[in-house]
Amino acid sequence: MTQSTKTLCPYCGVGCGLEVLPPAQPGKATNRDSLGNPIWQVRGDRTHPSSLGKVCVKGATIAEAIDKNRLKYPMIRDTLDQPFRRATWDEAYNLIVNRIQTVRNTMGADAICMYGSGQFQTEDYYIAQKLIKGCLGTNNFDANSRLCMSSAVSGYIKSFGSDGPPCCYDDLEKTDCAFLIGTNTAECHPIVFNRLRVHHKKNRQVKMIVVDPRCTQTAEAADLHLAIRPGTDIDLLNGIANLLMRWGFIDSLFIDECTKGFPDYMQVIQSYPPELVARTCGIRLDDLELAARWWGESKRVLSMWSMGINQSSEGTAKVRTLINLHLMTGNIGKPGAGPFSLTGQPNAMGGREAGGLAHILPGYRVVKNPEHRREIEESWELEPGQISDQVGLNAWEMITGLETGNVGLLWVAATNPAVSMPDLERTKAALMRSPFTIYQDAYYPTETSQYAHILLPAAQWGEKTGTMTNSERVVTLCPAFRDPIGQAKPDWEIFAEVGRRLGFHKQFNFANSAQVYQEFVRLTRNRPCDLSGLSHDRLMVSGPIQSPCPETETEINRTPKRLYTDLRFNTPDGRAQFGAYYSKGLAEPPDPDYPLVLTTGRLYGHWHTQTRTGRIEKIRKMHPAPFIEIHPKDAHKLGIESGNLVQVRSRRGKAYFPAQITKAIVPGTVFVPMHWGALWGDNTEANAMTHPQCCPESKQPELKACAVQLSIVNPELLPTSQTQPNQQQLNPTIPV
Repeated sequence: MTQSTKTLCPYCGVGCGLEVLPPAQPGKATNRDSLGNPIWQVRGDRTHPSSLGKVCVKGATIAEAIDKNRLKYPMIRDTLDQPFRRATWDEAYNLIVNRIQTVRNTMGADAICMYGSGQFQTEDYYIAQKLIKGCLGTNNFDANSRLCMSSAVSGYIKSFGSDGPPCCYDDLEKTDCAFLIGTNTAECHPIVFNRLRVHHKKNRQVKMIVVDPRCTQTAEAADLHLAIRPGTDIDLLNGIANLLMRWGFIDSLFIDECTKGFPDYMQVIQSYPPELVARTCGIRLDDLELAARWWGESKRVLSMWSMGINQSSEGTAKVRTLINLHLMTGNIGKPGAGPFSLTGQPNAMGGREAGGLAHILPGYRVVKNPEHRREIEESWELEPGQISDQVGLNAWEMITGLETGNVGLLWVAATNPAVSMPDLERTKAALMRSPFTIYQDAYYPTETSQYAHILLPAAQWGEKTGTMTNSERVVTLCPAFRDPIGQAKPDWEIFAEVGRRLGFHKQFNFANSAQVYQEFVRLTRNRPCDLSGLSHDRLMVSGPIQSPCPETETEINRTPKRLYTDLRFNTPDGRAQFGAYYSKGLAEPPDPDYPLVLTTGRLYGHWHTQTRTGRIEKIRKMHPAPFIEIHPKDAHKLGIESGNLVQVRSRRGKAYFPAQITKAIVPGTVFVPMHWGALWGDNTEANAMTHPQCCPESKQPELKACAVQLSIVNPELLPTSQTQPNQQQLNPTIPV
């Protein structure tokens, strides 16, 4: 094989198109990694509509991790203090099925939980929903999207009546005011940011406003950087609204004809005069006024946000308060304008379409709606009432369920909660108490594999065929271009085989992932995320296609790229809903004992918990170790100098990082990257400090802020591996 395969980058939600070529090309030497494995060649796909051939360092080096530290066959152990032994798939399936049946019979279906991932393809997500929510009758399926995007989901649903970012990437080149809040887009979504930055540089009249406590690479490119104190986002947004109202920058006709709830919102923003807001946020009054004036005078305002808004105990409120600014100025449903959430995971959007959170069902349906449940039950040929009317356990509730003994089986797939969950020591202790944990992943070891009773080898990127949906709702087919390594299987095949062995043969009678996708898209017909016009065959021929794409669509009668162009929303009366929220601030504000706010985030080269990027030498050299950013004022008070090893302690845990003294962060706030788990260093876990307090509406934890104290420590007292990967753990002895 010498021809290329077009696919999608499996990292962030930008959804960049990739073109992959075999390691051996005519007339060229075969490129190999340090272990001698041939490395597939990767380049940007210039025909992909979302990325136009551009690719960041993560996408460019993705193939270098395909063969490193792979889990190649099932492994089993009876207790967590025993070593794993190699098992057959039959043995693994029988053990899983017997345990599921035992738990159902003794504890009930709601003692079974699955925690999935935005790394899934849509077909994986869909079959998992059919197995857990349909056949087993519990809604205890949640995904790591709970930790990154659930506040955006909740905000869109409450403001517009359904999920779905209303914008598209073309808006990046059509806006005249980009308002970025709670997102370091330059590092976390670099290809999106590059498109915006080119447009910004070419057009002097285009303004860019960045709201972030840190002066990131994103903020450095802005015309205005509002370095607000953590937890004051709603104060800022309500303060901007106050000024827009004072100055008459509102679209009264749009408000009257297309929205409701405006009077209640107006009452709230009266409590946010500009002078008070500037003091609360810690910014200059004239900067606040400039931001409001630029928003008000612009004809097309595009806002973008990510974890800095979502990962908050006020996450839904922050999202809706930002959307309010669009509603009061009519900045939605037209080119260059709208509220645009930048998705964290490559297929978090596909997961939302397939029902991959504890409160939703396929096709943007919700568990609480009896008609929605009936539609799914009929399609899946289940008895009426088989799907529970109770919202399932979310990710953190699964952890607390292990603590209380209410969870009898935990199935984790394609994610690494032993690094990514908040209050990490508590999380690890709960995982140790699990009666039976199935861990399904492409790599071994990961931090979570330490807590598993059974390991299932999953096929990963390039080894299975399926679809993914990116931030702008573009669906891309990702074909397999090589065979799965060892005995690894696609996630959907594993779920389907368990379903068949549980007796649900007709529900899981699929020959391939194309058949799975066909069944799924039928369930989206006439829903806001209608994908009924798509198939693997069509995507293979036509390339990526944006949703919605109903079966009635033709090349002449194409669905608009943007949602709500008719200014009708998915609410019962067709009107968008203002959300009136007062700011409550941080769930854990600083105090005399813990006087600083810790915030966490990503770096350009690494992604999430380093399961892939930590195994790529170029990226490890780019980001060799974690660190802590401290403002000079805070460092001076504590006698900390650059390079000093600093202990960071919260009420829950501690970690150690070398200090970087910088004015690029507001006083009173410190920053550490979140990528380093126990495999990559000792006592370097950001989430050892974070707390599980969450948004009451989205149930998303406030991973972005907690109260901490700092102190200098003697590095000689720490293990030498404190900032080095644990090679023995990374290369364990695997039974044969």
